[in-house]
Amino acid sequence: MKQQRDYPFVQITPKAAKSIEAGHPWVYDTEVLSAEGCEDGELADVFTGSRTYLGTGFYNSHSKIRVRLISRNANDRFDAAFWERRLRYAWEYRKTVMGADTGCCRLIFGEADSFPGLTVDRFSEILVTQTLSLGMEKLKPLLFPLLVKILEEDGERIAGVYERNDVAIRELEGMTQGKGFFPLEGKETPSYTTTEIVENGLQYSVDFENGQKTGFFLDQKYNRQAVARLSKGKRVLDCFTHTGSFGMNAAKGGAKLVHSVDISEEAIRMAEKNAAANGLTDVMEFEAANVFDLLPQIKPRSYDFVILDPPAFTKSRKTVQSAIRGYREINLRAMKLLPPGGYLATCSCSHFMTEELFVKMLHQAAADAGVRLRQIEARQQSPDHPILWNVPETDYLKFYLFQVV
Repeated sequence: MKQQRDYPFVQITPKAAKSIEAGHPWVYDTEVLSAEGCEDGELADVFTGSRTYLGTGFYNSHSKIRVRLISRNANDRFDAAFWERRLRYAWEYRKTVMGADTGCCRLIFGEADSFPGLTVDRFSEILVTQTLSLGMEKLKPLLFPLLVKILEEDGERIAGVYERNDVAIRELEGMTQGKGFFPLEGKETPSYTTTEIVENGLQYSVDFENGQKTGFFLDQKYNRQAVARLSKGKRVLDCFTHTGSFGMNAAKGGAKLVHSVDISEEAIRMAEKNAAANGLTDVMEFEAANVFDLLPQIKPRSYDFVILDPPAFTKSRKTVQSAIRGYREINLRAMKLLPPGGYLATCSCSHFMTEELFVKMLHQAAADAGVRLRQIEARQQSPDHPILWNVPETDYLKFYLFQVV
């Protein structure tokens, strides 16, 4: 070690040490052998039993993830300059991989950007955050103004930072739930909670106060473009449409008809508003319905293209088998109602539903439906949601395009 360490330390098991050395940044509660002088939400050094330094991270005795590492460099100093470098690195990465699409994109993707438990999405002039770790919670007064400064120095206008911390998982970390604008010195707090974005040439109204997650799903941006390329002249059934994004891309791509369905009446109203704003109401129709109930009622061959973009059916390993049954049900129904030569877009946004499990489910659904699948593309999340190969939790979105033959 090259310098004297001033942080409290956590001693961990050999198994945990091996995981860290392989690149995973988490230490679970069952992997801690001892923790001396540690304070919740503060930094602590992680050591092996032989006192070998493994890294530094945020400690939280309330969390099953007891330590979230932020660095494995013993020479790092975790001051404002350190965090500003991290934020600039994340922004430069987005400019490189997203090009002109940085007006609406994910700026911070938690562990993938070395900001454990922090999400920051940009919707035009509004940044929407979700903070799920106590360490990041304590750093907010430093990080949020720094991020706004970095963007504005680059000519980007930012009107406010809105926090979507209305999620139960915060309570498991010893934090309270809530939502609202984060106060920024020198800026007037915006009076609105809906903003406009443009993605793939389409305009959307985003309700960042009440919409799902942070208000809009940015990870499917380029998958929507892939759907648009296949949609010309097609009759499209867009399931789990949320605010209409896949259906609108299909319509923009030249679909003859798009029927968009979601169980949420509020989402359907927003989807209708978005369609009207883009002049697509002549080919789009909307319905508030449960997709599981609707699919069995649809007459076979009514559509040429079915899009399945469901919410995560599982958020833990305990419910994976139930999720598989749900995915199989909707995919089987979609395959059965398509004509020979029809098209299917299907995906899962749960990292617990692994690629292997998802592919196995699709094989079974196709066999049960009596069809064959001709793969067109296999895709993942857009690159503003980067995947760290040594952190499987960052690899969550599976997206397939098939022709049913």
